[in-house]
Amino acid sequence: MTHRLLDELEHGSNLSNPLRDAQDRRLPRIAGPCGLVIFGVTGDLSRKKLMPAIYDLANRGLLPPGFALVGFARRDWADQDFEQVVYESVKEHSRTPFREEVWNQLSQGFRFVPGEFGDPEAFEQLKSTIDELDRLRGTNGNHAFYLSVPPKFFPNVVKQLKESGLSDGGPESWRRVVIEKPFGHDLASAKELNRVVGEVFSPKSVFRIDHYLGKETVQNILALRFANTMFEPIWNRNYVDHVQITMAEDIGIGGRAGYYDGIGAARDVIQNHLLQLLALTAMEEPGSFEADSVFAEKVKVLSAVQLPEDLGKHSVRGQYSGGWQGGEKVLGFLEEDGINPNSITDTYAAVKLEIDTRRWAGVPFYLRTGKRLGRRVTEIAVVFQRAPHLPFTDTMTEELGQNALVIRVQPDEGVTVRFGSKVPGTSMEVRDVSMDFQYGEAFTESSPEAYERLILDVLLGDPPLFPRNEEVELGWEILDPIEQYWASNGKPAQYGAGTWGPAEADEMLALDGRVWRRP
Repeated sequence: MTHRLLDELEHGSNLSNPLRDAQDRRLPRIAGPCGLVIFGVTGDLSRKKLMPAIYDLANRGLLPPGFALVGFARRDWADQDFEQVVYESVKEHSRTPFREEVWNQLSQGFRFVPGEFGDPEAFEQLKSTIDELDRLRGTNGNHAFYLSVPPKFFPNVVKQLKESGLSDGGPESWRRVVIEKPFGHDLASAKELNRVVGEVFSPKSVFRIDHYLGKETVQNILALRFANTMFEPIWNRNYVDHVQITMAEDIGIGGRAGYYDGIGAARDVIQNHLLQLLALTAMEEPGSFEADSVFAEKVKVLSAVQLPEDLGKHSVRGQYSGGWQGGEKVLGFLEEDGINPNSITDTYAAVKLEIDTRRWAGVPFYLRTGKRLGRRVTEIAVVFQRAPHLPFTDTMTEELGQNALVIRVQPDEGVTVRFGSKVPGTSMEVRDVSMDFQYGEAFTESSPEAYERLILDVLLGDPPLFPRNEEVELGWEILDPIEQYWASNGKPAQYGAGTWGPAEADEMLALDGRVWRRP
């Protein structure tokens, strides 16, 4: 018996625990033998998010003992230099406490390969490094390639992976590729990127990372709706007045001028993050939480999205101007380093969309995003219709607004319910109050970082949180007409740093008799 088990382990058979029920979700799923290669490992994303997430996964016991991490970048580093970089990023940014024994085990699998993305010799060296790790660390030929690089390098890297043979792991192992957004800059470029990647990797081996889909609260949208009978019956046009989806940042573009100028807020956020949140909010109940079922329902929603007839009245773009924010004077967008003073790139975007389905017909969805806004927050606000008859005088309800269910995605993950309640006293006065649920207070276990969940799903080959080709292309079909309208109609409106966007955005909702919610 012992000899058979050793033989199975040596040859990478999938052993399963006979005492564990496959339906039991209480035990965490642990990645099998594997490694991760990060292209562009010297960038901010890698240093602040990916490396700490890998350490936190190891610290939680979710990576195999022989896990391997390979860095690829244009630096003249040795393996020891790379190890030091990872060490510093882990110490500074990891979520879980630093443990020496975990670090020692993990760091034995670190390797670094210097080279250009178009250099065949560098990819041959990468292949040799991976082959060595298969022997020394027992990674069994299972490797994921994380493209933490600007989109213009995607085709180069994918082409080199194919020509070097790295994209093909053989019949007994897997190879996967991870692509960070943006997935193109319009529909044509998205289709071309999908074609290039699809020639090398099968659809099930391609993981498009949208880190917002790794947030616990985003996943809780499905639990909130479909596990609770108190919400689902009113989640429709009969009770919902409108929906607001907001992603606000209180920072400027920082050092991202080279990337951001020409892309803008709508392409950077609405096309992926906000449309994905819209799809999860509006989708019908899936048959299961398997990838295909969730994907099918999201595609139905995105296919039913309708643009407003008059984009001039129902879409707004803006640029932040200089001012005071957080007690310090900040530059306007056009004054930032590396920005063309005549740039018409949007740092704020808002749009009204409708969903032509039986559930949502006539209910507007207002999406907005921007930089240098009042505070950093991402939320979905489902605003309900007013009660059909109020047995109160106007003075009794002058401070009563509309009921709302607000799902906070960041930074304080949770749910708020706003409703009317009588003010204590002898007179009848009704005012808005809120009931608040926060993950951090309700559960003893803190939520993992988005990248922890996403990286683990990549290594497990579990795709439900990742957008597929069709979702990406539908997102561009929605956004492209808006971008084309903006390109030929005027310039972005100006808004002061620290405010909640241009006055034109308030006017857009005022046309419908509504106002933006103040997060």
